[in-house]
This record gives sequence, C-alpha cells and structure tokens, in this order.
Amino acid sequence: MDHGILDEAYRRLHRTGPEFEGWLSNHGPMAVEALVRHGHDRSVHRWLDDYLRRLDEPPRGQHRIEDWREALGDPKRAGDWLAHFDRELRERPWREVLGTWWPRLLPGIAAGATHGVIRVGHAVRALREDGSSPDRVAELSQALGYWAARWQPVPGLRLNAASRPDGPDGPDVATALASVPRIDDRTGGIRQRLARLSGVPGWDRAVAAPRPARTPAEAERGLVALVHRAALDYLRYGHENPVMLVHAVTAPTAVLRTLPALDPALWAPSLTAAWSATAAVTAVYAPPRGTAIPAVTPGTPAEVFARAARHGDAHVVKLADAVLDAHAATGDERVLAAAGYAGQLI
Repeated sequence: MDHGILDEAYRRLHRTGPEFEGWLSNHGPMAVEALVRHGHDRSVHRWLDDYLRRLDEPPRGQHRIEDWREALGDPKRAGDWLAHFDRELRERPWREVLGTWWPRLLPGIAAGATHGVIRVGHAVRALREDGSSPDRVAELSQALGYWAARWQPVPGLRLNAASRPDGPDGPDVATALASVPRIDDRTGGIRQRLARLSGVPGWDRAVAAPRPARTPAEAERGLVALVHRAALDYLRYGHENPVMLVHAVTAPTAVLRTLPALDPALWAPSLTAAWSATAAVTAVYAPPRGTAIPAVTPGTPAEVFARAARHGDAHVVKLADAVLDAHAATGDERVLAAAGYAGQLI
C-alpha cells in the first residue's frame, strides 16, 4: 500500500469537519483507509474529489475542555474536543492517549451511530500496521474528538459486568443475537430509536445476555464471533435498512482492530460494549424475521473488495473491508457475500 497517498488523503480530509448536512458522519477517512489498505490507492483521490464536495468546514473551538465528563456528548463543543485531542496527541504518544481515553469513551459507543468508534478503529489500524506519521496521528485525534463530542450510551449497557468472571453463564453470541427484541415504533433516526430501547420488554436481558469474557483471549474470540454472526445476519436482514445495518458489523470490527493497542484488561469490557452496539442496531433496524441465508459463491476476497471499490459508496466499501477480516478469521465464505448484497441494496 502507498502510505503517502493515505497521508495526502488525510490532509485533504482534515480540512473538513467530522459531520455534514446536520449530523451525517464524514465517512471519508474510514473509506480511504480501507481503499488504500486493499490496494486501491490509485482510486483514492478521484473518490475524494467527488466526496469532498458534500462536506462542511471544521467546527470552531470556543473554550478549552476543562471538565471532560461534563463536556462528553455535547456536539456544540465538537471544535473544542478536536482541539483537545490535537493538543493531547502532540504532547503524548498515541498509544498512551488511546489507553487513557478508550475506557472513558467506550460507555458511549453509540456515538454518531457508532461512527465514533468505527473511525477510531480505522485510525488505530493505520497507526499499528503502517507506523506513526503526523497525518495518521492527526486522524486519530480527529476520530477521538468526534467520538467524545457525540458520546452516547446504549440504554442498559453495564460495562462493570465485564469484570465479573464469576458471572452466570449466558448464551453464545449467535443465540443471543437471535433473541434480541425489536422496537415497535420504527420511525425517526437512530438517536430517537435508541431512546425507545429502555421501554422494550426483554431489552435489559438481551443487552446483558452473553456471558462476560473470563480472559482477554475469550474477549477476542467473542468479538470474532460477533462480527461473523452480524455479517451473516446482514444477509438475512439487510434489506430492511441497508445502510444502518452495516454498522452492526463495522462497529464490533473497529473494536476488534483496536484490541492489540489496548491493555488486555480493557478487552472484556470492549467486547461487552461492542455487543451492546450490535444488539442495539439490530433491535432498532432489523425486522423480527429475516430471510434464509443464500448459498452463494462471492468470489475471492480481492474480487469482493474490488467490486465494492467500483461501487464507491462508503458504507459498501467499509462493509467489504470488515467482512474480509471476518473471512480471514473464520474461513466462512458466506460473510463475503454480505458486501455484494450491500452493493445491490445501496
């Protein structure tokens, strides 16, 4: 991959804000990282030429972040949060900053329809696998700032349960996802829909359903299983809301990619938070009953991603990127079909 092209793309994108047209997330940094990662460097700037036209200017900061707890989840302070993390990452190593802020931000994993954690996951992968550069560090600062500004908990999420290895046994991820209840009122955006979860019978049991991981290795396996199941479920449910149900796959993928940069003590709560995000997206967007998973031969991983790159939609690109990881971890070719299905639907 061409690291120079990725850094150039980041520099272009960092002249824009994390949201546009109200509160739509800027998918540019996530998509270009995936495109470069999978060898589509030459298409990046052409893709950006089109995408940048719709983006807004960066928000301006007003005041220094003094009480971070009070400022979490305040989108009016997005500019302040971006400036805060820019300072932090100029003063301290990126792994140290991530280790400090990950447990603070994790309870608000629903931020920006989960795009906060997704953007962080892409930024961390670039830093871990390609090395540090000023532009890659700047992307992590932007990603963390966006997550902090849009910080939003999933109703019923209890991260302290992840630290109880003696907790009761629960179902596996596939069984738990199959039992997630659905909201009745399916109007409005994700913020309005998530707010209804606390009143859904069985939601509190569902969000706490899988057994907490006993070890970091169990947490990693649990995340692999969660991404795998969510990708297969996209084939069953994706027709109901093709764009939003992508995040049931990409959010836990972002957490899984970030684990190697974190203290292993944070892996179990990370699984718990990722589960809550996937369960919540499923509860508010997936239909009560899905279709059968089709028997398909999607092609090689490279072919799957190439089709997504030609399609060009950021969600299709990011889902293809995620299911390639799921295929590499499990060997299940069915997950690759989810990217092609998204390309048909979006």
